[in-house]
Amino acid sequence: MPHLERSHQPPLILCAEDQEDLRTDICEELREAGYAVLEASDGEATLQQIEASAPDLILCDINMPGLNGYDVLKEVRERRPYLADTPFIFLTALSDPRDIVDGKRCGADDYLVKPIDFDLLLATVEARLRQVRRMRAKSNHELQELRQAMAGLRHEASRQAFRSATRALDLVAPGMVLIDGQGHVTFANQRAHRLIEEADALLLNDTLSARGSESRPLRKAIADASQASQRGEEPVYSLRLPHRPGDHGLLVMVCAMGLGASAEQDDTSVVVLLSAPDQRPPLPEGVLASLFGLTPTETRIAMALLEGLRTEEIAARMGISPTTVAFHLRNLFQKTETHRQADLIALLLAGSMTACLEGR
Repeated sequence: MPHLERSHQPPLILCAEDQEDLRTDICEELREAGYAVLEASDGEATLQQIEASAPDLILCDINMPGLNGYDVLKEVRERRPYLADTPFIFLTALSDPRDIVDGKRCGADDYLVKPIDFDLLLATVEARLRQVRRMRAKSNHELQELRQAMAGLRHEASRQAFRSATRALDLVAPGMVLIDGQGHVTFANQRAHRLIEEADALLLNDTLSARGSESRPLRKAIADASQASQRGEEPVYSLRLPHRPGDHGLLVMVCAMGLGASAEQDDTSVVVLLSAPDQRPPLPEGVLASLFGLTPTETRIAMALLEGLRTEEIAARMGISPTTVAFHLRNLFQKTETHRQADLIALLLAGSMTACLEGR
């Protein structure tokens, strides 16, 4: 589930606190300050609210019935990478520094000690949200440059430059199919052709389509992405199609480019990424390691992300715990200065293309 910006709505704060009176007071203070607020009284309810709403910031009590605050934090950091940039602030009556250290190691961003100082609460919330806005603005600027570069592939004046660009796209780990505003395929890299030839689920001609019962979901995802791109939006739609007997299937990510209403009909409006988790990608690991200063473990995790693997699948392949994967994933976010998994993957793809064009 991607984290969507709410540019015309107040930030959404989730307050998880089992003491009803305190929760009510905190929520009233937040609402008076102009925030939208969701409430939860225990750990299970907190995870349900997170799953349904993707809040912009989470305030969470440590001692709650059932799942405690540490359990909730662990679930968020390990299993919900789209919330990697969402500030998580503990509410606690505990004053032992060891509790604060433990929370920080689990991924907590801040602490507020009870009894709550509401001025400090509001200042902390605003500071954390402001920090996220700065990071997202930087990330969005970099992604916009990537989108503009990709949208301009078909308009390269130099044929040699265009051939170099397509060679770069052929090195990208997933298959990549570019689709214009009329639904026509304008480019498909070699990896995409190989994956489509190996699978019976897809057809690639002037358009990209699926066979049988998968036809309608793929067609709808591409149409929805194209319309969203014309509105300047950038959602990502995910599908899993049959590939080979006994494997994990073919992962399909349909990404809107967010070009806006001024885009031409022959501009690249939608990018479809194809990956087969059971096949190792061809991109040399050294490229990513040198570009972003990654350790060998971080490089392997980055490669697995480009294959479309989830945290649990990466952990199983590498023989490590999901917690260890989450730790290295946070390092990847820091080193690449990204804050969402979709942004991280896009930057890794852009980096591999840049390396090819520069002859690294």
